[in-house]
Amino acid sequence: MSKGLAARAAALDILVTVLERRLPLSEAVPPAVAGLEPAERARAARLAGETLRWLDRADRMLKPFLSRPPPLRVRNVLRLALVEIFVAQAPPHAAVDAAVSLARRGPRGKAMAGLVNAVLRRATAEGPERWEALALPRLPKWLRAPLLKRWGREVVEAIEAAHLRPAPLDLTPRDGDAQALAERLGAMALPTGSVRLQDSPQLSALPGYAEGAWWVQDAAAALPARVLAAKPGERVLDLCAAPGGKTMQLAAAGAQVTALDLSPERLERVAENLARTGLQSELVAADALVWEPPGGALFDAVLVDAPCSATGTIRRHPELPHIRDARRLGELTALQARLLDRAAALTRPGGRIVFCTCSLLPAEGEDHIATALARNPALQLDSVALDLPGVEPGWIGAEGLRTRPDYWGEIGGMDGFFIAALRKSA
Repeated sequence: MSKGLAARAAALDILVTVLERRLPLSEAVPPAVAGLEPAERARAARLAGETLRWLDRADRMLKPFLSRPPPLRVRNVLRLALVEIFVAQAPPHAAVDAAVSLARRGPRGKAMAGLVNAVLRRATAEGPERWEALALPRLPKWLRAPLLKRWGREVVEAIEAAHLRPAPLDLTPRDGDAQALAERLGAMALPTGSVRLQDSPQLSALPGYAEGAWWVQDAAAALPARVLAAKPGERVLDLCAAPGGKTMQLAAAGAQVTALDLSPERLERVAENLARTGLQSELVAADALVWEPPGGALFDAVLVDAPCSATGTIRRHPELPHIRDARRLGELTALQARLLDRAAALTRPGGRIVFCTCSLLPAEGEDHIATALARNPALQLDSVALDLPGVEPGWIGAEGLRTRPDYWGEIGGMDGFFIAALRKSA
């Protein structure tokens, strides 16, 4: 099998695995992928990811040419080919020939190969004009409806458009000097203190990697720790800490950090990140809802990055709309509320709490705050903490700070986060 066909076959296997087993792209690694050379493996992952990003438009393009839906594998062959032609700008003849070869390898190979050949030749004859005229891929109804209610059609369509642009790579400098790191890497210093790379280099080859001068962290994901504003010597709890970006920010500020996470395996990654950057934190594998600090000592500040639907990260994880639905949302929002209450119990009088989720859904963000304040009379909003360099006034609402994928659209966007700053009365 040629390298080009091998990468396409691996992309097809990834796509089938994601859609049939509803697995994240990071976990969908069929044997065909593992056996590829690094460059071809990256190409397969990139093609599968782009196909998931454009799946809705590919299906609209195919619909007039199919009297009934073909088997999922064949449908994915067609989707891959269309995205390769109209998004990746591959030569149509090469993409069509590869798709026919892939179809021939599956069940009813001869018949399916003929179907794929006929459909793709008719679809490509329509040209890019028809592809571009089709509506942009939409979010699934369970996610789109609450966003429409919150922000309206224009904003939701801007978010959907932002999801079609692969996310850039952002770095957090250990010493906080974004301008110096940007100059060192030939990158862009962002107004909030992160550094944005313009391409996707090999990270381990970049200056500063070996000495741990920076770590990868989306610009929006770096904001909660900046809102918390840990001070040297403060005792700070990072609740649900893995993979450790916020733990490293807090430790770099000089705080005495306790990084707590339910998963020992995920904490191993935190330990690796701390070791590379030369930062210190106490690591605790425990259930945050029942864990008690030694001696009952309360914390000066607690950061709660609660488990959520992760719908704010679709730019980086285009499979999410296709593998998630609303069924677990009630369970997640209940857990988020309990974690916020637990953070309040672990914070000393006069201490600070930052609650955040990487979700676009108000149910996982804004809707928590009024009920949390009602349950915990000792808590009050601390809107002053949200006034950070680079944070635009329009991002701050009555409940907290909201980032969206369509913000900073001209320089690559950002993940969707909700961040609330709270203070416990003395």
